[in-house]
Amino acid sequence: MKKHATDRRKRKSSRVQYAALPYRAKDKSEVEILLVTSRGTRRWIIPKGWPKRGVSPHDTAAKEAFEEAGVIGKVSKQPIGSYPYEKTLEAGEKARCRVQVFALRVTRQHKRWPEKHQRQIGWYAPDEALRFVGELHLRRIIRKFAKWR
Repeated sequence: MKKHATDRRKRKSSRVQYAALPYRAKDKSEVEILLVTSRGTRRWIIPKGWPKRGVSPHDTAAKEAFEEAGVIGKVSKQPIGSYPYEKTLEAGEKARCRVQVFALRVTRQHKRWPEKHQRQIGWYAPDEALRFVGELHLRRIIRKFAKWR
């Protein structure tokens, strides 16, 4: 009986991840958003990952953007928003996560990066990106960011 209560607490406890919202200026009034596919379900998402000891949240987000999409640039030090989502872990367990999102103005896109052969990437106008992203809360952040820019 105690084991089940412990399992329930593990599933219900919230974890944090840090994400980058990579963007570039298309012209003076428009931006494009970079999306990547997840490795498992191939859903369109933004680069994100777990906290790393000794690395700030915004630098973690920037590192994930390079590993997953091959982009580097200027990352905001403050999050532009956050959203909840449920992550499926390796053992098939579910973990509730809170993703803090940091804007990343892309200044360079590499030809090779660590996860290039594991994911697809694509640059999209904000309206188009909104059609690809399935997570409602992430869509809200993208919409708000595009209006702000």
